[in-house]
Amino acid sequence: MTLPRERDHFFIGGAWRAPATSARIEVVSPFTEDRMGGVPGASPADMDVAIAAARKAFDRGPWPFMSIAERAELLGRIAAYLRDRGPDIARLVSDEMGGPMGRLGRAPGAPADMIDRVAALAVETGDTHRRQGLLGEALIRHEPVGVVAAITPWNGPLTLLLMKFAPALAMGCTIVAKPSPEAPLDAFVLADACDAAGLPPGVFNLVPGGREAGEYLVSHPGVDKVAFTGSTAAGRRIAEICGRDLRRCALELGGKSAAVALDDADPALVAAVAVPFGLAFNNGQACAALTRILVPRARQAEFVAAIEAEMAKLVVGDPADPATHVGPVVAARQRRRIEGLIASGREEGARLVRGGDRPAFAKGWFVAPTLFADVDNAMAVAREEIFGPVGVVIPYDGGDEAAVAIANDTPYGLAGAVFSADPARAYEAAKRVRAGTMGVNTFAIDPGLPFGGYKASGIGRENGVEGLRAFTETKVVLGAPAGAA
Repeated sequence: MTLPRERDHFFIGGAWRAPATSARIEVVSPFTEDRMGGVPGASPADMDVAIAAARKAFDRGPWPFMSIAERAELLGRIAAYLRDRGPDIARLVSDEMGGPMGRLGRAPGAPADMIDRVAALAVETGDTHRRQGLLGEALIRHEPVGVVAAITPWNGPLTLLLMKFAPALAMGCTIVAKPSPEAPLDAFVLADACDAAGLPPGVFNLVPGGREAGEYLVSHPGVDKVAFTGSTAAGRRIAEICGRDLRRCALELGGKSAAVALDDADPALVAAVAVPFGLAFNNGQACAALTRILVPRARQAEFVAAIEAEMAKLVVGDPADPATHVGPVVAARQRRRIEGLIASGREEGARLVRGGDRPAFAKGWFVAPTLFADVDNAMAVAREEIFGPVGVVIPYDGGDEAAVAIANDTPYGLAGAVFSADPARAYEAAKRVRAGTMGVNTFAIDPGLPFGGYKASGIGRENGVEGLRAFTETKVVLGAPAGAA
């Protein structure tokens, strides 16, 4: 089944609506550098119509007034539509942003599974419970927060949209979604699913656009909450706007996560985790990637050799080839930025162990998997989120406290891992790392568990019960009759 790659209408108010202007967003393949499709670009007038549709659907219903079970049933229909098209969706996402099919194609049902899992959790958790207060029993209601502006990036476009879509809809909210201009096509498949499933008009509205469209959406008085995934710089701007209007916001931002090897850690295990979940994780384009590898200075040579050996196994090439581990980065501008940071690493005295150049492909925005050693944590390659296939080995002197101090010496706090022959020792160190997701001798992002960061890595959590509650307001009702829900 071939999914459409040319779209001419927005999905607004339950219908496909012509744009207010002739503005277009051209989608370019990171592998071929050729145009692969296009969608309309939203103007303020289009945003106004989409927000009005979401506002009407929320204020007048029926969506927020339906039971969670009723909403879950409709979400199940949407999931079924996506499941039927799973392999084609995976290929579309790969073509849009360069993610290897060897990873995306392994779980073609993942988008549908995510929706089903969230819907089931919402039914299980419910939206009311009773609690004893000082003055008697009260009913606690978790009511939908309202109209949600969902703004998502290009590095995991459909997954990151669903992390907002599924819990927001399950809890009774309506959505205006603005996907990234680099990878908007997969969001239209979600709109197709909503249309086919008979989702009430205005519950999900799709209006792709650039930065200006996003700022207009964030600033709009018809929006009750902004749910954003993207750069820390953009997140700061959104927080400023939302703070001015006291609008709720959830921000899932950047990271510079550390894989901390204690002095008894196994170099082979560290390499086997830190490479696939670091510089090779989605071509290095993952906010949680373990791109700082902290090792005892006396054993740096052992760890560097193990990491380099693991990197030697990586296949760089066509993202459509199941054998490929690392494809191109998303855009020419992104490659220029990565190459600038690689140059800064050399200039600041880091030792280039591997990579640092472009693979010999005629086309495609490739960066060779790159490793630096003898990196000081004050260097730009250790401080800045590179968002490409670049890892840095930072040697430390001293014991576990010294390693934890370097792990925490970053503006970010999204994720990390600690490695030791003694899991209890690793756990004690992991407790002291200020990050939202930590692994002990392992690492993963589990979509069934809460995800989010400390410090400049964001505000709030997605996934799990915490992700559901993030799209609600809490109301206390005193004197509610028995049996009230």
